[in-house]
Amino acid sequence: MTPLRVVAWITEGTWQATVDTTARAAAGFETADQGAPEVVLLYVVDAEISEAVHGAFGGLLGRGGRNRDPGDMVAELATRESEELLAAAEQRLGRPARHEVRVGRVEREVVAGCANATLLVCARDGDRSRLGPHSLGPHTRFVVDHAPCPVLLIWPDEIPGLRSIPPPPEHPPPHHR
Repeated sequence: MTPLRVVAWITEGTWQATVDTTARAAAGFETADQGAPEVVLLYVVDAEISEAVHGAFGGLLGRGGRNRDPGDMVAELATRESEELLAAAEQRLGRPARHEVRVGRVEREVVAGCANATLLVCARDGDRSRLGPHSLGPHTRFVVDHAPCPVLLIWPDEIPGLRSIPPPPEHPPPHHR
């Protein structure tokens, strides 16, 4: 029997709701045969940020001052902050969880991080003021479209009402021949 594995994609603005939903989902997968599923708290450090800082520093001051390059400091700080965030997420989860920090293109690292997952839990990252496709940012849209497992997509805060759906586009009546 394949071990059950629930992956929670942790991000700064929505981690609490993601962790709370992950706890409920993991409890729902618990069985007498297999026990509790493994929970993985996944955080991705966006490599594009430190690379942009590296590039800006190199362009302004040349490539010779690599030991003073702030891009290295940004990458180090992001990794340290991610570890603190994952520790807070595990404490909120209330049970042991594996921490996974990946570095790279966010959407691709999330998809790779849930390769053997039973379920991926993630939060909407776009316009959360209304229902519809704009409530998904580009990273989450890619993950939803490419994840190799079921995805539980949550609203991290209050769900907008049905009145937030924009009206359908007005089209002229079809021309009949």
